[in-house]
Amino acid sequence: MRTPGSVMRTDGAVSPENRIGASPLRREDARFISGRGRYVSDMNVPGQLHCAFVRSPHAHAHVLAIDAQAARAMPGVAAILDGAAMAAEGVGPMRALWPVRGADGPAIEPPRYGLARGMVHHIGEAVAVVLAATPAEAEDAALAVQVQYQPLPVVVSAQAALRAGAPCLHPQAPGNLCYRYERGNRAATEAAFARAPHVVRVSLINQRLAGCALEPRALLAQPVADGVTLYAATQVPHHIRTLLCEQLALPAAAVRVVAPDVGGGFGYKGKHYPEETVLAWAARRLQRPLKWVASRSESFLSDLQGRDHVTEAQLALDDDGVFLALRADTLVNLGAYVSSMGSAISSAVYTSLLSGMYRTPALFAEVRGVFTNTLPTDAYRGAGRPEACYVVEQLTDAAAHLLKLDRAELRRRNLIPASAMPYATSAGPVYDSGDFARVLERALVLSDYAGFAARCAAAPAHTSAVTPPPPAAAAPRASQPPQRAGAVTRSLRGIGIACYVESSGVGPSKFARAGGARVDLAEYASIEVASDGRITATLGTQNHGQGHETVFAQILAQQLGVAPALIDIVEGDTARIARGTGTFGSRSIAVGGSALVLAARDLIAQGWQPQGASQAPAQHHTLGQSHGVEPKSWHASAGFDPAAFAFSNGVHVCEVEIDQDTGAVRVLRYTAVDDAGTIMHPVIVEGQLHGGVAQGLGQALLEACVYDPESGQLLSGSFLDYGLPRAHTMPQQFDVENDESQPFSLNPLGAKGAGEAGTIAAPAALMLAVQHALRPLGVSAPDMPLTPARLWAALQTAAMGRASG
Repeated sequence: MRTPGSVMRTDGAVSPENRIGASPLRREDARFISGRGRYVSDMNVPGQLHCAFVRSPHAHAHVLAIDAQAARAMPGVAAILDGAAMAAEGVGPMRALWPVRGADGPAIEPPRYGLARGMVHHIGEAVAVVLAATPAEAEDAALAVQVQYQPLPVVVSAQAALRAGAPCLHPQAPGNLCYRYERGNRAATEAAFARAPHVVRVSLINQRLAGCALEPRALLAQPVADGVTLYAATQVPHHIRTLLCEQLALPAAAVRVVAPDVGGGFGYKGKHYPEETVLAWAARRLQRPLKWVASRSESFLSDLQGRDHVTEAQLALDDDGVFLALRADTLVNLGAYVSSMGSAISSAVYTSLLSGMYRTPALFAEVRGVFTNTLPTDAYRGAGRPEACYVVEQLTDAAAHLLKLDRAELRRRNLIPASAMPYATSAGPVYDSGDFARVLERALVLSDYAGFAARCAAAPAHTSAVTPPPPAAAAPRASQPPQRAGAVTRSLRGIGIACYVESSGVGPSKFARAGGARVDLAEYASIEVASDGRITATLGTQNHGQGHETVFAQILAQQLGVAPALIDIVEGDTARIARGTGTFGSRSIAVGGSALVLAARDLIAQGWQPQGASQAPAQHHTLGQSHGVEPKSWHASAGFDPAAFAFSNGVHVCEVEIDQDTGAVRVLRYTAVDDAGTIMHPVIVEGQLHGGVAQGLGQALLEACVYDPESGQLLSGSFLDYGLPRAHTMPQQFDVENDESQPFSLNPLGAKGAGEAGTIAAPAALMLAVQHALRPLGVSAPDMPLTPARLWAALQTAAMGRASG
C-alpha cells in the first residue's frame, strides 16, 4: 500500500508526491479541523426568518382543518403557510427524476407536495410551516398550530400492503402496487431449474436503514430579483434546480442552488425534499430570506430511508456445483411516495447485479415496489448493490453447504474468467474488465483463510455462565451433550466470504433515459486560467467528504504539468457551472474526473502551455501564457457521458467471534481486496473503504428503522433506539488492498468507483461469517441486525432444544 506523501510543493512543478497514484495530505482538512468549514447552518443573512414545520403525528389521515390563529399571534411570528396557500399559487407536485418503467408500464407516481394537501401518508409529513424571527419562536408557534385529523387505517410492511383488504394509500395505485419490474429470461430460467439436480433456497430480509450523516439537512433560501437562491446541504445542486424550476414554473436562470461544505451525504442527501420546495416558494412569497436546520429528531421523521427488501431466491446447480440459473422474487417497501430515484434503485439497479461475479447462464428476477405508510425509501450508500450482493452470496454459501464443498472452492468454479472480458451477464450488464479469480485468491491469502481452523483450535476456552441445564425429564443425546452453566466452552468462530460487483459511475445518460429517467447523468467541467497563472477548475460534482479539492487538483496538475497548489477547485454552485449532475453512485472521479481531463486536453489544444513547456527562455513567460502571445485569460470546458457503467469489484473476508454468554459478535479480522481501476489517491480510497465497511457492519449488527404495525409510529426515532457503529464495532485487524491491474477502458483515467465497496460487501461477509460459526450448533442466524439480544435468544433457544432432545 502506498504511504502519504509530504506537503505539496509550490514551485510550479508536479512533484512525485502530488501525481496521480500518490497520497498528498488532503488540502481541505486544514480548513475543517480548524473550524473554518462553511456549512449552511453557519450561514446567516440580514432579515432572515427561521422555519419550523408542523408535522403529522399520524401515519395516515385526512387533514380536516388547520387552525393557526393563536400561533400567528405569538411573539416573532411573521407567517404561517399551508398546502392550500401553495396550491393557490400554482406550486406543482414533486416528481421523481427516475420513475422506472415496469413490466406493466411506468411506475405509478402519486402526487407529493411540499406541504400536505388534505391527506398525510406517513409520520412526520409536513402540513404547515411557521416563519418567525428566531428558531425558538418558530418552534413554539409550530406547537401551537392546531390540526384536526381524521385517522385512517395504517400499513407499514410491503407484505401487509399487498394483502387483500389492506388500506389503500393512493387511488392511483390499487392494491398499493407502484410497479412490477422484470429482468432476465423467465423461460430459460424455468427450464434450467427443471433439469437441475440441486436447488437451494433462501428467504432474506434487507432491513430499512437511516442515513444519519454528521450534518443534518439544512437550507437557506434568499429571494433575488425574479428568482431565488437556495443554499442547501445537498449532493446534487443541479438536480435540485431542475426540480424547483418545474414546481415553481421558473426558468433555470431564476433559480440558483449552492451547496457549500456538506457534512456527509450517503445518498439520502442526493434527492429532492419537500422542504426545499417550501423554502424556495415561501422566500419569494414573503421576499424574506428563510432558514431551516433539521434537528436530529426531525431528521428521523423527514429524511429518506434506504433498503427494506424482502426476497425469496433460488439457485440451481449441477452435480459439480456449477451454477445453472438464479431466480429472485423481491418485495420492496417504497414508503408513502416515489422518491427521486427510489423506484429505479430498488428495481433496475438492484436486479442488474444479481449475476455478481459468477457465470450464471440463466436469470430471472421480479421486483414489486409497494406503497406503505412509512417514509419514502431511496438511495443509501450502495443503493441496490448491497441488496444484490446479499442475495447472491447467501445463495452461494447455501449451495456450498448443500454440496459439502468449501465455500471458496465453489466460488472459484463459477467465477467469470478474465479471459472472457468483456462479458455480457445474464442480468444484462456487460462487464468491461476484471480479474475476479486474481482478486479472490489474493483476498484468501491476505486473510489467511487456510489458517482459520488452526486459529479456532488455538482460541482460548472460557467458562459458560448462562446456558441453562436441560430439563430433568430430558435425556441429553450422547452426540451433543448439553452445555451447563459453569461448563468450559470455546467462543464460536466463523469466517465469511463476500464477492461483489458494483455498477459505478451512474450512467450513461442514454441508459437512464431508456429506463425512464428525466435527467442528464453526464458530468461537466470548466477550466479558467487567469493572466497571473492561477487556475480555477469548476465541476458539477459536489464534495461531501471525499477529498475532491485534493484529488481533482492532482488530476488537473498532472494533465497540465503544474503544481496542485496553483489550482483552485470549485463545486456545488449552479451559477458557476451551468450543467452538472452531482456526486452519488461512486461517479465523481470516473465521470467528473474524466470531464476534467477532457477540459484540460481542450485547453492544451487551444495552445495553452505551462511555464517552461518549450525551449524558449522560461523566465520571459508567465504561467499559463502561450509563447509569443501577451498574457491573457484562457478558458476550456468539456462534458463526459460514459459509454457504459464502470464495474468495480472485490472480495471481502470477515472473521468473527461470538460470545455465547451474551450474543455479542466481535469482528476479529476484516480483509478487503478491491478492483476500483486506477487509483488516484490510495489513502483517500482506503478511508472510503473503512467508512463503507463501518456502515456495512452497522447494518449487519446494529441498525434498523422499526415502525409500529398498528399506528405507523417510528419506534427507532433517536439514537437511543437506532444503533450506529462505534470504534468497538470495527475489526481488530483491518487489511485492505487495491488491485489496479484491470483499469476501466472507457474513460480517460481508467477509474472505477471506490466509495461504496465496503457498504456493499460487509453485510454479506459478516452475516455469512456468523452463519458459519453457528452452523455446527444447528442454530439459524436471525435476520439483520444481529444485535446481541437477538443472537443470544437464538443461541438459548437452540441450547434448550438440544437439551430436551
